[in-house]
Amino acid sequence: MSDRTGSGAAGASAASAPRDTSGDVAHDETARLIAADKVNGTAVYNRAGDRLGTVYDVMIDKVSGKVAYAVMSFGGFLGIGERYHPLPWSMLTYDTSMGGYVVDLDRSQLEGAPTYAANENIDWNDRDWGKRVSDYYGTRPYWDAA
Repeated sequence: MSDRTGSGAAGASAASAPRDTSGDVAHDETARLIAADKVNGTAVYNRAGDRLGTVYDVMIDKVSGKVAYAVMSFGGFLGIGERYHPLPWSMLTYDTSMGGYVVDLDRSQLEGAPTYAANENIDWNDRDWGKRVSDYYGTRPYWDAA
């Protein structure tokens, strides 16, 4: 059985080795797959085409391998006053014509959504907080999704 957490000896040496992206392996994306570092910085739009923010990061469930959230940065100017919104991944649809993700939200919905600032520590293990996020958006919690 392989250790997917990287805590085994093989994981530790692989984690400390620099990643070589110059080889033949498709690092950035394929027709259906994209590297996480390419998702970060991707624009998020609403259905009307208004840019709401950008994907700051993605949160992946280590056990299931499923993406749980796209953490979207929203608001602020030059990083001041910026807020982070964990959006359930199931809400996002990639639109090739827009070159970004589309959600069925508008700015007023985001203003009332669960959010946090860069200097706040979020307990991602807190299921009550995760349920608050999913309840707000009308989705099932990522750990309960089929």
